[in-house]
Amino acid sequence: MGVCEARRMSMNRVSKAAELLGALRQSCDTGFVAALHIRFTRPLVMYRTYPQAWCDHYDLNGLVVSDPSVRWGFCNTGAIHWDDTALDDPAGVIAAARSFGVANGVTVSVGPATSRSLAGLSRASGRFGAAEVQHLVGLVETLHLVLDGIEDEDGPELRALRALGGPAA
Repeated sequence: MGVCEARRMSMNRVSKAAELLGALRQSCDTGFVAALHIRFTRPLVMYRTYPQAWCDHYDLNGLVVSDPSVRWGFCNTGAIHWDDTALDDPAGVIAAARSFGVANGVTVSVGPATSRSLAGLSRASGRFGAAEVQHLVGLVETLHLVLDGIEDEDGPELRALRALGGPAA
C-alpha cells in the first residue's frame, strides 16, 4: 500500500468515526461514554460527552470500579437498560448519575473479551425503545469495527481519532 492510499484510508476511518459519534450525540442528549477496544483495563480511545460535573464526580470517587453497567459490559455482550434488575448497584452509581441529569440509560457491549468496547448512553426524554437500542448497538458495533486494526498507538491516525472527542478524549 502506498503512502497516499494509507492516508486516504486513515481519513476515511476518522471521518466515519466522526459521523458515528455525531449520530450518538443526536440520540443521547444527556451524553454518552464510549470506551473502545479495551485491552486489559485501558481503552484505545474513549469519548465522553456527559456533563462535566458528572464526569468529575465519577472520576473523583472512582466509580468505575463499582459501576454495575461497566461490570455487566465486561461479562456480557449486547445491551442492557440501566433500570434492569439484573444490574446490582449497591454503591448507587446509577442513582448518582440520575442526580446529575444522566438517566434513562442503556449500556452496549460489543467485541471479544480481549478487545471489548463499552458504551453508556443516556437521554432526557425517557427510556430507549427496543428499535432505538438496536440502532445504538449498530452504531457502537460499527464504531468498534472502524477502529479495529489500529496498531500504532502514537500515530497520527489515532491522534486524529482521539481529537474527535475534544481535549479530554
